Amino acid sequence: MRRMNKPFVATRTRRLLALAALLVVAVCAWLLWSAQRSEQHQHHEPMVCALPALPAGAPHTGMVWVPGGILALGDTVYQEEAPIRQIAVDGFWLDRTEVTNDEFSAFVQATAYTTVAERPVDAKAHPDLPADMRLPGAVVFISPTSVSGQGNPTQWWRYVPGADWRHPGGPATTIAGRGAFAVVNVTIEDAQAYARWKGSMLPSEAQWEWAARGAKNQALPDHEQPAQANTWQGLFPVANSAQDGFVGLAPVGCFAPNALGLFDMIGNAWELTRDAYTPNHAVLVSQSAQDPGPGSVRPSPSAKMGQHVIKGGSFLCAPNYCMRYRAGARQGQEDDLAVSHVGFRTARIAPSP
Repeated sequence: MRRMNKPFVATRTRRLLALAALLVVAVCAWLLWSAQRSEQHQHHEPMVCALPALPAGAPHTGMVWVPGGILALGDTVYQEEAPIRQIAVDGFWLDRTEVTNDEFSAFVQATAYTTVAERPVDAKAHPDLPADMRLPGAVVFISPTSVSGQGNPTQWWRYVPGADWRHPGGPATTIAGRGAFAVVNVTIEDAQAYARWKGSMLPSEAQWEWAARGAKNQALPDHEQPAQANTWQGLFPVANSAQDGFVGLAPVGCFAPNALGLFDMIGNAWELTRDAYTPNHAVLVSQSAQDPGPGSVRPSPSAKMGQHVIKGGSFLCAPNYCMRYRAGARQGQEDDLAVSHVGFRTARIAPSP
């Protein structure tokens, strides 16, 4: 075997180290450029998107009719989406957009309601939390300039005292001029309180998924990143190219609706449902007077209690991290934790138009 002489090895090593250093510099420069571009882009994003007029005499303002049918509930990308189950869903009405800041503000003004994020954290429920995390607040996404792997989400999520629905990024932020944006930093308790005030309810997981699929029994929908949705383009969580027009949360209705006329069922903000989270779809219940709604999922003994199902993904879902920009995707959300990418819409059981 031919041996390489020491000067050759040393020269080759120096070249490799130089190339590695250049690569690091190039990556850092690209990340800096991407961050600057994203910040500049945000200053030019629209603050409101025009929604088409509803038909004259619509019985439920801001809602569309979702006809009933048989749903193939679930998907095959992540284990919590399985198994796919065929269940019946009755017709219902659903908000055509996520509840907005303006709509939620009207509720708060009418009822003097205080959201969970605006209250001190229950020390008895969370005895091990440090003092700063017991203050009123919410978990906020903060894009890092670099990450060490993707196993530690605290690199881009931070509990921010003073963050709430009025201050989605923390005390220094505001929703002024953002009335058409989806309300976020709300919990299941907040969403249910709003729904009751409106004379509605939160949709069940099955209702939500059926509506997101345009009332079609589609067992395996398209798994590609959708073009008509507010998701993350680029390398999550450090660089978002904003090819969809938005770096972060968007006003409701900026993307084309689905076949039923529902906007932002995929992307923008995760949406709360009224179903408790289960680790999979193995346990289902049929519609009955005791069920909270048609096609609901009953928590199994092994279910994660204190969580509810959220659907649809958010502006943070990317191919390299969270492929939950699909109707069949699901995730659990802690009941008493407000997060800056979780919102909701409401449903109503009423006669068809």
